[in-house]
Amino acid sequence: MQQPQDTTASSPADFDFLMGRWRVRHRRLCERLAGCTDWDEFEGTSEAAPLLGGHGNVDDNWLDLPAGAYRAVSLRSFDAATRQWSIWWLDGRTPMQIDTPMRGGFSDGVGLFLADDTFQGRAIRVRFLWSRITPRSARWEQAFSADGGLSWETNWEMDFERVTAA
Repeated sequence: MQQPQDTTASSPADFDFLMGRWRVRHRRLCERLAGCTDWDEFEGTSEAAPLLGGHGNVDDNWLDLPAGAYRAVSLRSFDAATRQWSIWWLDGRTPMQIDTPMRGGFSDGVGLFLADDTFQGRAIRVRFLWSRITPRSARWEQAFSADGGLSWETNWEMDFERVTAA
């Protein structure tokens, strides 16, 4: 089972790379935890801004899915006592429900965040990975595990490319 990494090096500056405007290329598995190998690919945008004096941030996302575009928000906050981040997702299609918070941090340039959740009525582990972070690009991945973290199915990939002012 994948355990949370040592986050003692995590800091409120961990997500500074994400501030600003981004073009996002999405790749999303058509069916999750069903042995599916078909992916939807679509475009989107994201714009991130700091909150709480730098101990948090929010991003506004536009996702142009094949079935129709929608907006969503990520909210992140840093707990200085535990040196961990919490991440929440609010989907514009279900605005009365905020997702289970992901918790974790960064080590050696990779962000690892985990949560216990449910999917279609069964218990799962969820993993977010932030990697390939440069001043102009970043990658985010989501994976589900139905066996307590022994194996993972990556079901969503997002490649970020910074949008420069014209």
